[in-house]
Amino acid sequence: WTPYINQIGDVKIESSIDKTRFQKLAKIAFTPPEAFVVQRQVKKIFSDRLEMAAGKLPINWGFAENMAYATLLDDGYPIRFTGQDIRRGTFSHRHAVVLNQKDGEGSMPLVQIAESADTTIDIYDSLLSEEAVLGFEYGYSATRPSGLVIWEAQFGDFSNGAQIMLDQFISCAEDKWKVMSGLVMLLPHGYEGQGPDHSSARLERYLQLCGGDNMQVVNCTTPANYFHVLRRQLRRDFRKPLIIMTPKSLLRHKLCVSTLEAMGPGTSFHRV
Repeated sequence: WTPYINQIGDVKIESSIDKTRFQKLAKIAFTPPEAFVVQRQVKKIFSDRLEMAAGKLPINWGFAENMAYATLLDDGYPIRFTGQDIRRGTFSHRHAVVLNQKDGEGSMPLVQIAESADTTIDIYDSLLSEEAVLGFEYGYSATRPSGLVIWEAQFGDFSNGAQIMLDQFISCAEDKWKVMSGLVMLLPHGYEGQGPDHSSARLERYLQLCGGDNMQVVNCTTPANYFHVLRRQLRRDFRKPLIIMTPKSLLRHKLCVSTLEAMGPGTSFHRV
């Protein structure tokens, strides 16, 4: 933890990436093994993403997220990611792991990028016990500041099952015990007003826990900003927990798109 102690630093960190390198990594990340028979819908997702990398289609949420992981791995950062149904993504937008329809064998193209950069990526579908899993990942993040450690709820409000972790550790451990963490919590369908359950992560609850620069609560509305906030988490000199209200309605919304230029040289996370 020594490099991260007493580091506050500028919140505006350049998290952009060169277009040529970006496109090279996208080709690896979105190309299943040659012998794989991929489900028709998944094949379309991957072919569309290659078009996005070429600048022929606007960039959507799933593409931006996967490219954040690809580029961080290429930078040499390890990634650990757990949650319920996270390999596919609760709303089928991620597809970090693809399955061969003939024999059920799985493949994670991001592993190729990790291995070439001499780092690791671990993605696990976890059990339905939010407190246990989030507690484990919090502990993991407190012992490996060099990597991106993520827990994703199946729906944003499922974080309610892990309230004690938020109240007693994630929000305040740095102040109480000088224990730091760069843990990322993704809360899908988090703040979209679609009813009392499965759609409200109760944003105000997390904002009430904020004080003294203890953690970050973010609600992104463009794929590029999501890309930058994930990259920024490791690119800067300090570590703070990050809670992101990840959407359902914006995943494939025709207006929720970005361009390659919004991730290119000179760009960074936009704050309001």
